[in-house]
Amino acid sequence: MALEWVVLGYAAGAEAIMLLFLTLPGLDALRRGLLAVVRSALKPLLSVVPFCLFLLADIYWKYEMRPTCELEHCTPTEHLHHQKSIFKSQRNALLIASAIILYWLLFSVTGLLVRIDQLNQRIEKLKRSE
Repeated sequence: MALEWVVLGYAAGAEAIMLLFLTLPGLDALRRGLLAVVRSALKPLLSVVPFCLFLLADIYWKYEMRPTCELEHCTPTEHLHHQKSIFKSQRNALLIASAIILYWLLFSVTGLLVRIDQLNQRIEKLKRSE
């Protein structure tokens, strides 16, 4: 597995962990601090999107330039190598899709939680003014 796929895997894993901690019930005491950390991490994590598009173009290029292997023209070893290459491309495409979807979910959930905090502050302010 090449270094770029390892980096993308770690980024997707970090996004998943942050999303999990933000949405777990019962962590209200930690949520404010975690929300601040996630909000500050969203901008650097945005670099995942163009990185994923670059890797998707790489997968497409490798797919187009891959030699075809029909059963009557290749040995069983070549056929196995061809199948492994296709499986790796599919796995990497799933990793790209999951990284992009997880970033979008993290961005949306963070926005919703910030809005909820703002509304709670307005409610508290209105209660104090009454």
